[in-house]
Amino acid sequence: MDSVMTSSHHLFYLVEKRETASWGVNSNFSMKTPPPIDRITKYENALISSTKPNYEGPDFKVVTKHGASTYRNSPITDFPNEVLTHVLSHLPPATLSAISLVSHRFHDLVTTPHAWRTAFSRRFPGPDNCEKWNAPLEASRNDSEAVRSEKRVFTRLTALASWRSEYILRTRLLSSLSRGKPAQFQGAVAAGTSRSGFGSSGNAQISYDSYLASPINHLHASYGKGLNKRIPRFIHGADEVGEACSSEPANGKVDKWGFQDPRSFLQFEDRFPGDARYGLGSGNVIGVPNSMDVSQTYGMVYAEGLPAGSIYFRSMEEQRGRFLALPSSSVPELGIPKLVRLSETICSVWIAKDENIPTLSDGLFGIISGSSNGTVTSYSLGTNSLQERRLERGEITARWVLSPGVPIISIAVDEALSSKRLAKQRVCIVILNALGEVFYLTALPTRPEINRSIKLSEQGLEQLAWKTGRSVYWDLIDPTRRIARPDPFGPTTVKGSYSPRSSWDGLGLSSQQIVSETREIERFVGQQPKYFQMHCEGWDMQRRLEVDFAGDDGSGAGEGVFVFNCGVDELSSVGIRRFTRCMILQTGKSSAIFDECKDALASKNYLPKASIFGGEPASKDPPTWSFSDVKPTRRNSTDSPQADAFIGEWRTSEFSFGGLKSTGISTTAIDRSIYSYLLTSEDPLLGMAGSSTASSPASSPLGNMPKPTSPSEIPGQRARFLAAGTKAGTVLLWNMRDRTPSNSSLVNTVGPVSIIHTDSPQISCLAISALYLVHGGSDGLVQAWDPLYSTAQPIRTLNSRFSSRVRRRIAQAALTPQGVGTNFFAAGAVCLDPDPTCLRGMVSLGTHLRYWSYSSSTADQYKGSKRKLRRSERGSNQGGGDQRFTGSSRGALKDYIANEKLELEREKADKQKEEARLAGRFGINLLGPGASEDEILAYATLLSEEAAKSDEQRRKNEMGGGDEGSSRKKEVAADDDICATEIDHEIEEAIRLSLLEAENQGLHPTAEGNQSLSASQIRSQSASPSDRSGNGQDDRNALALEEADLDLALRLSVAEQNSRGKEGEFPPLGPDPADPTGSGSVGSSKGKGKMRAE
Repeated sequence: MDSVMTSSHHLFYLVEKRETASWGVNSNFSMKTPPPIDRITKYENALISSTKPNYEGPDFKVVTKHGASTYRNSPITDFPNEVLTHVLSHLPPATLSAISLVSHRFHDLVTTPHAWRTAFSRRFPGPDNCEKWNAPLEASRNDSEAVRSEKRVFTRLTALASWRSEYILRTRLLSSLSRGKPAQFQGAVAAGTSRSGFGSSGNAQISYDSYLASPINHLHASYGKGLNKRIPRFIHGADEVGEACSSEPANGKVDKWGFQDPRSFLQFEDRFPGDARYGLGSGNVIGVPNSMDVSQTYGMVYAEGLPAGSIYFRSMEEQRGRFLALPSSSVPELGIPKLVRLSETICSVWIAKDENIPTLSDGLFGIISGSSNGTVTSYSLGTNSLQERRLERGEITARWVLSPGVPIISIAVDEALSSKRLAKQRVCIVILNALGEVFYLTALPTRPEINRSIKLSEQGLEQLAWKTGRSVYWDLIDPTRRIARPDPFGPTTVKGSYSPRSSWDGLGLSSQQIVSETREIERFVGQQPKYFQMHCEGWDMQRRLEVDFAGDDGSGAGEGVFVFNCGVDELSSVGIRRFTRCMILQTGKSSAIFDECKDALASKNYLPKASIFGGEPASKDPPTWSFSDVKPTRRNSTDSPQADAFIGEWRTSEFSFGGLKSTGISTTAIDRSIYSYLLTSEDPLLGMAGSSTASSPASSPLGNMPKPTSPSEIPGQRARFLAAGTKAGTVLLWNMRDRTPSNSSLVNTVGPVSIIHTDSPQISCLAISALYLVHGGSDGLVQAWDPLYSTAQPIRTLNSRFSSRVRRRIAQAALTPQGVGTNFFAAGAVCLDPDPTCLRGMVSLGTHLRYWSYSSSTADQYKGSKRKLRRSERGSNQGGGDQRFTGSSRGALKDYIANEKLELEREKADKQKEEARLAGRFGINLLGPGASEDEILAYATLLSEEAAKSDEQRRKNEMGGGDEGSSRKKEVAADDDICATEIDHEIEEAIRLSLLEAENQGLHPTAEGNQSLSASQIRSQSASPSDRSGNGQDDRNALALEEADLDLALRLSVAEQNSRGKEGEFPPLGPDPADPTGSGSVGSSKGKGKMRAE
């Protein structure tokens, strides 16, 4: 509370100072306060000499300085709410939260969205930085423009977000990212690996080698969803050589998957040296770089971009992959055209990232490929437990010809597809070809029922795939339809603006019509690329495609399709076009349909029913409402009479580059955060159906704040960022859901939200979330930026660029006709966590990988917390797998409390063990549990003094002489005699046992000058030196004792050698010269060395 009052007094002083300066009072008055009497006199003189008209605002009040100033006599109480809100917006987040405790009025002002929206706009300028780059702001800007500038567009961070939560949480997360404190994942690391991981060692980043032969340019990870957060697993691939592997950052090394399947794939330059790519040059053949797509859930798919190229798929559950079938049979009666396999090039591939698409399509859509002859083919990823049909892994399931002869260059699929979206006929798959035509699906195909007991051949599977493809129809976006090029030399057999494609069964075509359609498709497929370049405009195989499947206009549409003309050469132009889908109600049909429904309702006889509680039946009066009062909406069922009242149209928008010149696009990215995938009907903030993933009070709206009723009232207005990196090192950001034109005949222009100028010579990869943007440069520089431009500098540098020599060589190679080639120093791909509150991701640098994970716990915990959290907050990136409390029921809450009690008891037991260890080692518990620290120190001092005195006395006794020294020596000698006697008894027993063993084996000692030693002799010889020395020797040193022991050991060794005899352990096999008969009576033992009788 003291900090609150201090901040409020400081605020009062600033406001009073500003108010005084605005009234024309001398500035010295506010800096140095004179006595009250002088102030009154000066004030009266100023009023008398003033000729200005009376001020109709707050009266000037004199604040006495004798006592503490109160709130009521402060001039700030007379300020209107608008002025106070403007003043409060300059405060930092912590002070702005604390200022609400000053008074009821301040509480009402701070808890309103306007105060936090104003503070947010001041902290995050947003599009104002683009005006700084383009043109200076006009000095005379009206108030309406100033109000509009406070509206910021962004993707929110939490489910139930407010302006207050966005302001506090965003600033704290950016501060955590800038600080770079490593995150901890104890639960996940302990469960998954034997190593502690890089987080526990205090490192926020880890770098390791992928062991791939070429630079990595594909990354995908599974981070977990909701509270099931864990250390992610990554899959990384290099499309130059067709290799892919997986790794876990906790280990810091790659797995075996991907290295046990050696495959070599050719590039287009290897088979056709000297020919130009992308159908250019002579225009006789189409070649593209090999394409790849990876999925941590399902594996990798790789396609060769050369004629007769193949498709290779390797599942995460298999160590070796397989080639996918590309049949080319022809059955015109079934709508199957003849496709020339030798000239077909695979230009694009896609693989499912999660189980949504394979599950909703009954396994039909797992892999999609697009070829140079305009064919789209889908394959299965296998059968799971939820599918009734059994599909083999890699089995062909559906096929279409969308643009005969024109390559399919890009494929986009809605990863967040659901059954509700399919019921609303939302766009789910988008295809782009080389002429810029865009095709889309609003429904998934269905496979005809077949006999499961019959195993189909490859030709049978192909025919079934074509039959499955005819169950749906591909629509074409009309503004993207191909444009015919004028032919000055005469008419052509086929118009350049026309192209056939595979029909669907809903058209009801006859067999003859299907055959004619198939023959026409075959004629287009046989044309070479130069034919389409000659008769059609806009041939470009390096276009890029991005799709916003979650765009929603409230009428069941709103999807946005973005086509990028990258401008890779001087002849092609640079541009971005957006095509937005809108649903329009047909005015001619609406009234007729409503009248028909009204008549149908009136014709039915609704009988009143009696109440279940008794009483009279309900009234038979007709309802007072009518269909004209109901707002027309698009029904989910396709057979509804109102469904025909809506027609779809596509509106076009141009995205500008903010005045930048010569901007060739090198890479693109869109925001892939959690809440950027939500439709308006799926948004928990609009329906209040959901819970926040963060447990901090700053992450949820206050109870007295108004609930948003429309997308425009949501913080950020449900925006989604689109980023494009240029060849000049600049990153531009747009709002994908910006305004659209009023009708399809108009084309509006959308400017960038932010322009970021990096230090990289060229942007090689991009990734963006709701919180920050990460760019990777061709020089290896990787930096994180704030897309709302709270600072013009990067928030954090994730990887520094390489040396100046490397950058100079890259620049020199870029100027040569061959180009840079394979750049092992560039950042190839970036992958971020879709949860923006988890600050982790990975970037590839050549063949190496760098993973970062920064702590974001400060976003969920207020500073100055008295109780240290033993368990991480829910929703943070520190939640382990053993966290049981989910807040879903009372039982879960009781379990959480029980876990807390158990943890407290465990901490108490550990503390007691530590105290016991210290007591046993240092004796701190000798005086009892109630002893104070001073008493223990005094007792330790006493023990030290006693030990010092005893040591000093011992040294004096050792150094001193006389009788005391002689008696001490005698005592030592007596002790030595006792020890020697004990040793003698042990030696005697050992010799006796040795002699007994010799007798049992027949070994008798010889009498050659030596006699065997008896036990008594040995005992007499082994007598102590003190007995042999006589009574006259009192003093005996250690040297004499050691010599006696050595002499005794030598005599015992000689006696043992004499007792064994001369023949030793292994006697000779021949007869002994002393005993020719071999009886063994002389010089030998019985039973050993005895000759056999011959």
